[in-house]
Order: sequence, then structure tokens, then C-alpha cells
Amino acid sequence: MENSKSSTGLKVALGIALVLFLGTLFYTFNLKSESDKNTKELTEQKQLVMNDLNAMAKQYDEAIGENEVANQNLIDARSRIQGLIDSLKISETNVKSLWRYKQKYASLQKEMDVLLAQNDSLRVENSYLATSLDSTRVRLEERTMFTDSLLVQNTALAEVVENAAVLNTVGLKGFGVIERTSGKLIPTERASRVDKIRVCFTVAKNALVQAGDQELYVQVIDPKNNTLGSNEQVQFGEKTLNYSIISKFNYENGSLNICEFVASKGDSKFEKGRYTVNVFNEKDLVSSSEFTLK
Repeated sequence: MENSKSSTGLKVALGIALVLFLGTLFYTFNLKSESDKNTKELTEQKQLVMNDLNAMAKQYDEAIGENEVANQNLIDARSRIQGLIDSLKISETNVKSLWRYKQKYASLQKEMDVLLAQNDSLRVENSYLATSLDSTRVRLEERTMFTDSLLVQNTALAEVVENAAVLNTVGLKGFGVIERTSGKLIPTERASRVDKIRVCFTVAKNALVQAGDQELYVQVIDPKNNTLGSNEQVQFGEKTLNYSIISKFNYENGSLNICEFVASKGDSKFEKGRYTVNVFNEKDLVSSSEFTLK
């Protein structure tokens, strides 16, 4: 009787153990299936974020390619997107990580909307500036032809107040330009793209100055304190002046807009940094300004 009870208890125990084992297997299988499903969904979501980032990068590439002079803000933003793409490729596929990348994508999307709008506006402004520069060049050529055709100079003033009879300049500006083979000029602040330095100023009206051929000395000094252009010297008494170019023009007792070009030495490129532009009337400094190339 005792052996029979013992055998029955053992069978019951084995049955319970079997049920528990099968239950454990079933739970483990369901858990693994759920985990595989979640992993698959996270992987698909990760790929969607990757696709969005690649599409955003393509938009930046197109915007950068449309500009003859690269927009540094677009280049920096494109670099940040590439960094996020590279990071996403090697990141763990989990909910926390994916959420963080989605937040970064949303932030970059807002930044891109602003930058592309600014870039469109800048392209319109550059187009207008290029047109304006072409118009200015035509007017300067017309004035040069008219000046060359002058046969008679104005009668000199009988009495000239020496200290007041000096040509002065206003609105002095210097900036780098890219010079196309067509003659078109494109302003740029990037030192590596600059072909020449353009210096523009206005000779102020002075009724005490004798009309006729006049000249001013233009001096452009680079960030290393070198005088660009011809870098020739002229002596005024005890003072020696190093100049980049002599601006020669016919003065007609009225305001006159003048632009000159200064090149670098040989095939050397322009340095990055701050440039100083000075205009001298003989030994006297009449105007000065600065600009920066990046």
C-alpha cells in the first residue's frame, strides 16, 4: 500500500514538473518572439531616421552646389548631419537611443528650414550685386572714354588756399573679388577664392583744387604687414611711402567714384586675416579702412 502511494505521488510530481517545464518553454518562446518583433520594428524605425537624414544631407548638397561662392553656414550644417549619420550607423538599436536621434533630426530640420531660406535670399542679393557691379563697370568705361576725349582743361583758380586745396576721399572700401574670364566680378570673403583686391572710393568735390590730371597713392597691407601690388617707393622730403598702385584720374571739380585692383605677388594666394587699405595724397593720409578675409 505504501509503495503504491509513493508511486502515485511521484507520478503527480513528475506531471507537475512537466507542466511547469512546458509552461516555461511556452513563455520563453513568446518572450523571444516579442523581442524579435520589437527588434525588427526598432531596426525599421532606425532605417527611416537614416533615410530622413540622407535626404536632408542631399538637400544641403544641392544648396551648396548652387552657390558659386560656398556658404560656410550650409557647409557646417552639412557636416553636423554627416556626423549624426555616422553615429547612427554604429549606435545600439533601442528605444532610448532612437528617440534621441529623432529629437536631433527634428532640431536639424528646423535649422535647415532657416538656413535654406537665408541661402535663397542671399542668392537673390548676390545676383543683384553682380548686376550692379556690371552696371558700375560700364559707367566707369564710359567715363574713361569721355575723359580721354577731353582736349581743353578747366582754367586754374587764380588763388588757392594751400591747406584747403587738397583732394580728399570718402567711402573707402576694400574687398576680395573673384574675376571670371567674362570680366564678371564676384565679391567674396574667402581668402582661397580671391583673385584680386578691389579698392573703391569717392574723390570728394573741392572747388579749390585745380581741375586736370590728378593722382592718389593706394596702399594695401596684408595680415603679415606686407604691402601688396607693385610695392614701389616714392620719396616726399624725408618721408618714404610704399604704395600698391597709383590711382590716376582726371579731376573735374566734382565728386568722382574710382575703383582700382591690387593683385598678390606672383602666384601666391591671399592670406587669411585683417587687411588695411590707405589712400595718400602725396605724403598725407586722406582715408583708411579695413576688411577681413576668412
